[in-house]
Amino acid sequence: MGPLRRSKNPVYVLSSWVRRQPPKIKGFLAVITGIVSLLFLKLVVQDHDNLFVAAEAIHALGISVLIYKLMKEKTCAGLSLKSQELTALFLAVRLYCSFVMEYDIHTLLDLATLATTLWVIYMIRYKLKSTYMEDLDNLPIYYVVIPCAMLALAIHPRTSHYIVNRILWAFCVYLEAVSVLPQLRTMQNTRVVEPFTAHYVFALGVVRFLSCAHWILQVMDSHGYLLTALGHGLWPSMVLLSEIVQTFILADFCYYYVKSVVGGQLVVRLPAGVV
Repeated sequence: MGPLRRSKNPVYVLSSWVRRQPPKIKGFLAVITGIVSLLFLKLVVQDHDNLFVAAEAIHALGISVLIYKLMKEKTCAGLSLKSQELTALFLAVRLYCSFVMEYDIHTLLDLATLATTLWVIYMIRYKLKSTYMEDLDNLPIYYVVIPCAMLALAIHPRTSHYIVNRILWAFCVYLEAVSVLPQLRTMQNTRVVEPFTAHYVFALGVVRFLSCAHWILQVMDSHGYLLTALGHGLWPSMVLLSEIVQTFILADFCYYYVKSVVGGQLVVRLPAGVV
């Protein structure tokens, strides 16, 4: 695509205009886009549980792309081992909480995801260790784990369950919201994200948006009862905030991913300051 033809592309013109805006305007546009998307889903999707089904399907697709990368491409370049370890940690904690607090279909899904994540960790640590970019995966795990643990001690559910279980439940909610940060740091350090890693991270972004939309629409449909069912105090608000944080953490990367795909680029190029 030549420069003249690309300059007439509406998507290219719009993305160029957005890129020139100051951070506050970009943030405002992101909020408006999120609200419009939620309203669209509320009008189009009659059964909002279908959003959860769609999120799980896309998550499975993203994991499939990751498995293909590791098995067929024989490389883990661009992947963050620390993000995978954080994912395994919050899944293990959530599985424990599910068994002792509320066993449902999510427990089986988490078990399958944990098994896959542990396999990915094994591949990165042992089978494909020579391709792991350890020097670029440089966000210390304790920067993520310690704040989540301290927040869980301060703000957790006020239910009848044993207090340790309630704190662990809160910990896995907070950790899930920020577990992708090492992966984003790794991609920021490389600046150029190869296709399979980009597809996987974009799938995570879509999954978290659909999960957040499902949660918010469920709260709206129940007229706030879902929030009160979670308990009292700050905990219900923190659950909702965690869902929103998960979505916005990946929003910037998803923008550059879509921009690259529309522009016909095979790799995603990230400017400084995305993470």
